[in-house]
Amino acid sequence: MKVNGKKYRSIWVKEDDPKTICIIDQRQLPHFFIVEEIKTLDEMLIAIKDMHLRGAGLIGVAAAYGVYLAIMESKNENEIQSNAQRIIAIRPTAVNLKWAVDRQLKAISNTKDLKEKARIAFETAGIIADEDADSSKNIGVHGLKLIEEISKRKRGEVVNILTHCNAGWLAFVDYGTATAPIYAAFEKGINIHVWVDETRPRNQGSMLTAWELGMQGVPCTVIADNTGGHLMQHGMVDLVIVGSDRTTLNGDVANKIGTYLKALAASDNQIPFYAALPSSTIDWDLTDGVKNIPIELRDEDELKYITGLANNEITKVLITPENAKLVNYSFDVTPARLVTGLITERGICKANQESILALFPEKRKL
Repeated sequence: MKVNGKKYRSIWVKEDDPKTICIIDQRQLPHFFIVEEIKTLDEMLIAIKDMHLRGAGLIGVAAAYGVYLAIMESKNENEIQSNAQRIIAIRPTAVNLKWAVDRQLKAISNTKDLKEKARIAFETAGIIADEDADSSKNIGVHGLKLIEEISKRKRGEVVNILTHCNAGWLAFVDYGTATAPIYAAFEKGINIHVWVDETRPRNQGSMLTAWELGMQGVPCTVIADNTGGHLMQHGMVDLVIVGSDRTTLNGDVANKIGTYLKALAASDNQIPFYAALPSSTIDWDLTDGVKNIPIELRDEDELKYITGLANNEITKVLITPENAKLVNYSFDVTPARLVTGLITERGICKANQESILALFPEKRKL
């Protein structure tokens, strides 16, 4: 996608320096556009944990490059395996991270030569990045059909789409998931408008989604998290599209905290609710997301303070009583019964095991 007219991916290898991985420091957005250079595994782990980068797909690609950096720092196979486990443990909810690390370990398993392992890991990370971008683009192609149908039914009047958190190109390598159909519709000239939940805590909607939609020229309006239900009651939302950090085989969707409430409101008002995700986000071994998906508890300071721009500097401001007790659940799980469908790189399916496996028959267990 574009930033001030220039094309960017959310992660890339520095030109002429394959030992340096570049990312957009999302903590600085929307106020400052800063490219961070990552040269060590520890720097990558900090970037993932402290959310210099975030989003299911991007975390997976960053983890893949983390394995590459780990190999270059490791002296033997034991150190590689140990470092790989460090990467897996850093963000437990998003399944893409473990998926990417496991794929890297499998790719390098046929050689004992560390230089060859590093070469294979570097190549594999690049492949994973390209696949992520391609998957997002295909999600856009399939999701576009939903928006086209609504636009036709409304005879060209504006199609209002509500999204939650940031499942845009900043959360993946390019295009995004929830935003990919939006970008495809906008490029096709369909009259669309996006309601952007602010998405407390961390405000990924108001800070990231609004910024990237604005950079592409897509009409959007930022709303408080609790506004969506009101808009739905008054016919001001035609479609809800969210992302997913982990989707179970039966169609349960784990996403940013607050997604479940949007799904309940959409169901009550007969508004279609879709989750857009690449198949790398599907946990093929889980069938009960509410019981079995681990929900990450993050630092209480994300609730206690709010970050913003003051005197041209990004600063934190205390918004709760100093000694207030807080708990910061990062994700919730939307049961499959509330999900109209899943938009994947292979097409749209219902949120149930049989429909998912019809798109991905190779995942059927004998």
